Amino acid sequence: MPTIRPSADLRNSYNEISELCHRYAEPVFITKNGQGDLAVMSMETYELLAGKLDLYRMLVEGLDADKAGKTRPMQAVFTDARSKLNL
Repeated sequence: MPTIRPSADLRNSYNEISELCHRYAEPVFITKNGQGDLAVMSMETYELLAGKLDLYRMLVEGLDADKAGKTRPMQAVFTDARSKLNL
């Protein structure tokens, strides 16, 4: 169940909100005048979420390349990588 707090709590209960974000690794939703306004999360949770979005983007690029026929044999990719790394 999401945690929802009023915007005044950012000022009055910052430490409590910070602790919630770190303990549960999920965002706390902040309301302003009874309406959703912000989502606050720990840096660790943000970095994990951003990493997942990057991974999904790369997967979509790979699937699009496969559909377009822009693929190479895996062995050729490894050979090129080894030569660039001087292995």
